[in-house]
Amino acid sequence: MKRLVDPSQARRNALASALVYAALLALAAAMLVPFAWMASASLQMDKDVFRFPFRWIPKNPRWKNYELIWQRVPFMTFILNTFKLTIVITALQIITSSLAAYAFARLRFKGRDFIFLCYIGTIAIPWQVYMVPQFIMMRALGLNDSHLALILLQAFSAFGVFLLRQFFIGIPNELSDAARIDGLGEYRIWWKIVMPLSKPALATLTIFTFVAVWNDFLGPLIYLSSEKLKTIQLGLRMFIAQYSAEYSLIMAASIVSLVPVIAIFLALQRFFIEGIAASGIKG
Repeated sequence: MKRLVDPSQARRNALASALVYAALLALAAAMLVPFAWMASASLQMDKDVFRFPFRWIPKNPRWKNYELIWQRVPFMTFILNTFKLTIVITALQIITSSLAAYAFARLRFKGRDFIFLCYIGTIAIPWQVYMVPQFIMMRALGLNDSHLALILLQAFSAFGVFLLRQFFIGIPNELSDAARIDGLGEYRIWWKIVMPLSKPALATLTIFTFVAVWNDFLGPLIYLSSEKLKTIQLGLRMFIAQYSAEYSLIMAASIVSLVPVIAIFLALQRFFIEGIAASGIKG
């Protein structure tokens, strides 16, 4: 027997959905306006950046701005350094976090839950609390003014362990038991079974880590002093310090620094929501 639908209730539901979508669209537009302004300003002359009313679509786009930024400062060096740090740190965090998460989710050993809680508790400690002892330690090891210091300090992530553990818990134990019967060890189970099934969580961790390392400013500022080692964020600061009045060039440089972050998100976005949802409700 079919259930009768109240026409007035259906209209109210449709109106409520329309209002929600309208609010979300307005919020999305409000968040995108600054980026649209930045992209438009990067194609204009300095005198036109703050004109009123602002011309969102330049009559004569000044593409030369994107050529000049590579000539004013060693922008390519900064980008290559940032790519190096971002790729290495992201890869290390995925490996270390997935191994630790596998141990906490699939193996049984004494004190497992207590160790996990202590490790996850470090998330609540601000980095500013221990950044001075870290710097003293890296300096004592002779690693200041080197990329290795940043790589070692960011190769492990408590958040990454928590995210992946929550996802690993949702993978049926029967798969691991069957693999053990077939003679697979724990490392091969981790690599051949758990990792392929965890693409959404791995993609989520990749996005978070990539964006965090790419946008990191304070870490490179503390540890890197040589110009040849500086990252894109320090390069932008240098560019702004030298050409503070040339706003169109500053906007062009900022747009270039955003491209890799947008690209990695678009490449992995189909896994992103699934990974967040699955990691949040398991366990």
